Amino acid sequence: MTVQRYFIYFAYDGTNYHGWQIQPNGITVQECLEKALSIALRQEMKVIGAGRTDAGVHASLMVAHFDLYTEELLDLDFMTEKLNRLLPPDISVFKLKQVKPDVHARFAARSRTYKYYVTTSKYAFNRQYHWRVYGELDFEKMNEAAQTLFRYADFTSFSKLHTDVKTNICEMMQAEWTQVDTTTWVFTIRADRFLRNMVRAIVGTLIEVGRGKLSIEGFQQVIELQDRSKAGTSAPGNALFLVDVEYSDDIFI
Repeated sequence: MTVQRYFIYFAYDGTNYHGWQIQPNGITVQECLEKALSIALRQEMKVIGAGRTDAGVHASLMVAHFDLYTEELLDLDFMTEKLNRLLPPDISVFKLKQVKPDVHARFAARSRTYKYYVTTSKYAFNRQYHWRVYGELDFEKMNEAAQTLFRYADFTSFSKLHTDVKTNICEMMQAEWTQVDTTTWVFTIRADRFLRNMVRAIVGTLIEVGRGKLSIEGFQQVIELQDRSKAGTSAPGNALFLVDVEYSDDIFI
């Protein structure tokens, strides 16, 4: 019996979940997806995600892979629709694609992109998906500081402590603040990989720059010290979105 490996592309509102990865103390996105797949395919299924998002963090595009031991090919459109009927309203599947059997959703990813939304005004419908910050922020200065991220590769200062990763080296590809409207800004950051809590720690530290509590030189020193305690407080998870995971075309069948 042959092994077929499939990528599943999906989105979720992380408000009601304790993050992506299965854990004993609360419901997770991975748990819901595995349950739906197990029902749809009538066998116990395990999925491996392209990354891990923390509690309350959202994904407008996440990718995971699963293996199916069968000779028959899946009807991908039918299975997509079936999963959407089985999954809760805050998780939606876009598509399934068959990949080569040795392709790993996490390790084959060439880059990941996150967006973080900040607003300076109160608006009832933004409260779940934006971080409301008080006072004026110097976004021009925050962008200057963000550009210095490209000078570095070791981001230990922005990593959650005591994680199981072997290296804190990341290749930064994009990091910039752009204005959405008069009171809303979004920070877009793209890299080959991210450390646990890294985006939220960077945003929290850049906010310190924007408030004038930390200079651009001070921001660089935070990175160089490779000490999490020197960086700013992590920004809240509810305003963070994983928006893209990129792969090379040659992995697909």
